[in-house]
Amino acid sequence: MKFIAWLDELSNKDVSIAGGKGASLGEMWNAGLPVPPAFVVTADAYRYFIKETGLMEKIKQVLKDLDINNTKALEEASKKIRSMIESEKMPDDLRLAIIEAYNKLCEMCGEEVFVAVRSSATAEDLPDASFAGQQETFLNVKGAENVVKYVQKCFSSLFTPRAIFYREQKGFDHFKVALAAVVQKMVNADKAGVMFTVNPITEKENELVIEAAWGLGEGVVSGAVSPDTYIVDKNTLKILDKHIAKKEIMYVRDEKGETKVVEVPEDMKEKQVLTDDEIVELTEMGIKIEKHYGMPMDVEWAYEGKKCYMLQARPITTLGKRKKKVSEEVEGKILLKGIGASPGIASGRVKIVMDIEEIDKVEEGDILVTKMTTPDMVPAMKKAAAIVTDEGGLTCHAAIVSRELGVPCVVGTKYATKILKDGMLVTVDGEKGVVYEGIIKKEEEEKKEVIVKESPTIITATEVKVNVSMPEAAEKAAKTGADGVGLLRAEHMILGLGKHPKKILEDEGREALINALMEGIRKVADAFYPRPVTYRTLDAPTDEFRNLEGGDREPIEHNPMLGWRGIRRSLDDPDILKCELEAIKRLREEGYKNIEIMIPLVTHPDEVRKVKEIMREVGLEPGKDIKFGIMVETPAAALIIEEFIKEGIDFISLGTNDLTQYTIAIDRNNELVAKYYKEDHPAVLKLVEYVIKTCKKHGVKTSICGQAGSRPHIVEKLVRWGIDSVSANIDAVETIRRVVARTEQKVILDYIRDLHEEKTKNKKL
Repeated sequence: MKFIAWLDELSNKDVSIAGGKGASLGEMWNAGLPVPPAFVVTADAYRYFIKETGLMEKIKQVLKDLDINNTKALEEASKKIRSMIESEKMPDDLRLAIIEAYNKLCEMCGEEVFVAVRSSATAEDLPDASFAGQQETFLNVKGAENVVKYVQKCFSSLFTPRAIFYREQKGFDHFKVALAAVVQKMVNADKAGVMFTVNPITEKENELVIEAAWGLGEGVVSGAVSPDTYIVDKNTLKILDKHIAKKEIMYVRDEKGETKVVEVPEDMKEKQVLTDDEIVELTEMGIKIEKHYGMPMDVEWAYEGKKCYMLQARPITTLGKRKKKVSEEVEGKILLKGIGASPGIASGRVKIVMDIEEIDKVEEGDILVTKMTTPDMVPAMKKAAAIVTDEGGLTCHAAIVSRELGVPCVVGTKYATKILKDGMLVTVDGEKGVVYEGIIKKEEEEKKEVIVKESPTIITATEVKVNVSMPEAAEKAAKTGADGVGLLRAEHMILGLGKHPKKILEDEGREALINALMEGIRKVADAFYPRPVTYRTLDAPTDEFRNLEGGDREPIEHNPMLGWRGIRRSLDDPDILKCELEAIKRLREEGYKNIEIMIPLVTHPDEVRKVKEIMREVGLEPGKDIKFGIMVETPAAALIIEEFIKEGIDFISLGTNDLTQYTIAIDRNNELVAKYYKEDHPAVLKLVEYVIKTCKKHGVKTSICGQAGSRPHIVEKLVRWGIDSVSANIDAVETIRRVVARTEQKVILDYIRDLHEEKTKNKKL
């Protein structure tokens, strides 16, 4: 019987020996990843301990007829079993083996080292079950006798209330699950956290999520600290989003070697924890780990100085558990905002739990509100309709368990336990991270004849989006099954107000215009959430705005299509643009992270530069806070597209309506020359092809939102050129999706045929 195993002796195949954590550490060690040295007190050692001390029968008696839903009885049983395990004398031969292994680890490190003693159950971290946080970890342990003591405490933690509850619920035999203990050199982390190699909320495989806080990683994993959150594109290593949290506390090791909680220095509270270079370094390591394991992984990491360590890796167990529709249109008074940690919407009565002793307060359908949700609260979490916490982040234990249970969860609100009161009725949106006042139910709509329908069976690599002009059409557009809104026109939204935006600013002030814009954009963002909505800033021809109240001051132009419109107008008179940007900023703060910004009618990179400056004035960082793109509607923009790319854009959208009129010198509003207006003119198509292929070369996403996007024969060409998405009119979405699917199949078939012909030709030669 082997009591001790070292990391170089272990791999993923050794879960029965070293538990999930120990086996995974061995796998990473042997893969050459930066893992601190460690040994494992094996599962056989645990079984030997239980057998030699005669504890098995005693534990069985305590668990006999236990009602795990009776919280007090569960806690009493756990307390009794743990006391029995910890009070037994460790058998001499096992005790000696642990002491010898610790001494050897100290020799390897050149000093008597601090270690982390981590529980590692033989049934933990399986692809279909997460035992995260159920057993205990002890940090900063030093000295051989202390290591023996805490290994025994790890053994006892196999019977915490949450562990007993979870095994019973999942049908695991208590005595077929054994516990190994990992004894690992302690990393005295300056900063630490977790990363998911797939975004656990959106489930986007190309997105990696990192959470980071100052000090030891315990603060992030336990949910005691609201960490920074960074989202990175795994394909390009581009940082897509940053949420810099206010870190009030940190876990550190003091001079005596004890773990303690201290206040974060004032100048570090709102400082970004990881540098951009460190974010990229971690991402590269996460990609390597995911590739090695062949599946999405949840990884714990730490930095000590400039050295990065991998402390743990386990499969993500909560993917694919989202319901198809996790968010409906919800409107109401917002009480709180936080981080959406587990998708779904639920309403109920608030029950505030400040102590584990209070979890019996939570009844079926209540909203569990607490400072930080701990693993001990799993029984209450199972009853709750939704969970809201003051602290915690996207990948803390509470968020993971909430997602596995399918319970909506909002974490990191900071003030939930202060603002919400016992008995209060609220609605929780676990995807947007918002808590609303009262019970909000979506009113049943009257049955209407739906002209368009979703085609869920057709899956295409090229996204098929929809153009939306009026917020009132959002629901109808969403029912097409489109992959998002490729073009949300601002001008039609403003025309619907019946009043010139400058008149609104003069008579009612900025807030009135901002609120009006927010209301319109929100309707569309809500209908499509979490699918992206691309909002195009105002492109207002003077003749269209002249008929509005207050529009008599619009200049008279001989040809408004060639006049004061698009981004040139917005930059000459930026008051309206600033209101548009402010409206989008506030909506994103409400949780509508699916909104993107696009500017119209650009002709020179200077315009992009100036818009970015205004965005920063408003508090939006293009490319980081929000995706930012341009319309390519002029030959000038098409021909110098590389210059725009150098300025920094995330995407472009081809506006073929204007591109056609400017390329072949035809006013598209002039009926006398309408018959000559052709979007498939060779010159127009040549510009479109050049833009798509140039953007593809530089990693910039391409789309089309002009009328050509609703023309099947043009769409075929676009797909062959490699366009990323096609945005069509509402009534054309279903047809275009079929065209895209058929074209993609043709491209694949042509490639296979060419390959076959090439092979046949080579054989003949």
